[in-house]
Amino acid sequence: MIEPNFAKGDGLIPAIVQDAETKEILMLAYMNRQSWEMTLQTGKATYWSRSRQELWVKGETSGHFQLLKAVLIDCDNDSILLQVKQLGEAACHTGYKSCFYRKLEGDDFVIVGEKIFNPKEVYK
Repeated sequence: MIEPNFAKGDGLIPAIVQDAETKEILMLAYMNRQSWEMTLQTGKATYWSRSRQELWVKGETSGHFQLLKAVLIDCDNDSILLQVKQLGEAACHTGYKSCFYRKLEGDDFVIVGEKIFNPKEVYK
């Protein structure tokens, strides 16, 4: 089986996360070999948190899990695209549907995304 080349990124590869139905890009995260294997075994997107230096099952705290629908790998085997069913409708910890909720207009970024929940209520 072709596998991601974790050595190229010092043990981490970028994982682009896309809504399997709408094709909207939800977020970018990083995976190490352990999170990759857990994702394949459980069917729930699992990442490596660079800030906390630990495995992170998306939705473990918020309930907004990502269920794996398809996995694509790039031509260099050093990044992947996860197509997921986003539970809870929001992927971003700030409460927006997508982490890419701000768009450059002129010389500033403006909010263009939909806010789904209040993070203060979810992450108590």
